[in-house]
Amino acid sequence: MSARILIVEDEAAIREMLSFVLDQQGFDAIEAQDFNDAMSRLVEPYPDLILLDWMFPGGSGITLAKEVRRNEHTRHIPIIMLTARGEEEDKLRGLEVGADDYITKPFSPKELVARIKAVLRRTMPTALEEVIDAKGLALDPVSHRVTLHDAPLSIGPTEFKLLHFFMAHPERVYSREQLLDHVWGTNVYVEDRTVDVHIRRLRKAIGGKGHEDFVQTVRGSGYRFSTKV
Repeated sequence: MSARILIVEDEAAIREMLSFVLDQQGFDAIEAQDFNDAMSRLVEPYPDLILLDWMFPGGSGITLAKEVRRNEHTRHIPIIMLTARGEEEDKLRGLEVGADDYITKPFSPKELVARIKAVLRRTMPTALEEVIDAKGLALDPVSHRVTLHDAPLSIGPTEFKLLHFFMAHPERVYSREQLLDHVWGTNVYVEDRTVDVHIRRLRKAIGGKGHEDFVQTVRGSGYRFSTKV
């Protein structure tokens, strides 16, 4: 599955050029020309990354970035700011509101693609379909296999999705409600305690040499995946 990238840019020529470059690289490009258009596209299936222009009609990129970070369903989406502003203060302002990277116009398509891949690799390797490895515990999203030190593990489909999400977002704490939204989907009714059942199954499936401890309970908050045990 290719990564979905939302391009928020008011200049049609630039927007179309970005969309063409991303399509050529195998990404699924979605276009938005202003603030309201962008907000209407922040729905399921959510984009895996947002290319966000600094200024456009109806609101600034800074305003949109704040909205993205404020919403629990979109706050995890990485943002790359696109702007003609090169001043250090503007870069810092963009990063302070939650941007993950910053590219100053003009830029080459090659640089843009390299930055996108770097951010996706850092924030959501699932979008690149890469094997994720955590101290010998490896998950291959393409073949749908999980191995522990090269030995295959038997794991159910829901546990696989749960582990996939955890390994793609290490060290971050997620509540049961957030896990339900991200793993099961917002349109599916499942009780919170169902998460606990699948967490127990997941720990049992990956148990061995302490790997079950990678799925950690954070009292009063939820769960996180961490190799720091």
